[in-house]
Amino acid sequence: MTRTASTQCPAPAACDFSQLTELRLAPTPPLGGFEEALALANTEAARRLPEPMLLSWYDRDRDFESPQHVSECQEASATPGYVDYAVHRGATLRVEMEGGRFVFYYLSAEL
Repeated sequence: MTRTASTQCPAPAACDFSQLTELRLAPTPPLGGFEEALALANTEAARRLPEPMLLSWYDRDRDFESPQHVSECQEASATPGYVDYAVHRGATLRVEMEGGRFVFYYLSAEL
């Protein structure tokens, strides 16, 4: 039996972005790659959140997301899987760099 996305995945609920702070960065010179972007995002998250925890991210250079494969259930949605994953798990900070080249979602792990 061949399964389709609709039989494997429940329909995604709409994302509520009201609790999300968005930070857009355009470093000069441009970032060399993902590791530089991650280090900068972690620094910015630490300035804004107590005990920041990275929930998900996207690297457009490699077309790679984490958690892996979360977009497979989002094919019919305008919201990428890594965004849906983070928002539905309480993300409060979105750090976007270079017009979406790198995107990171965080929440505070402070108890």
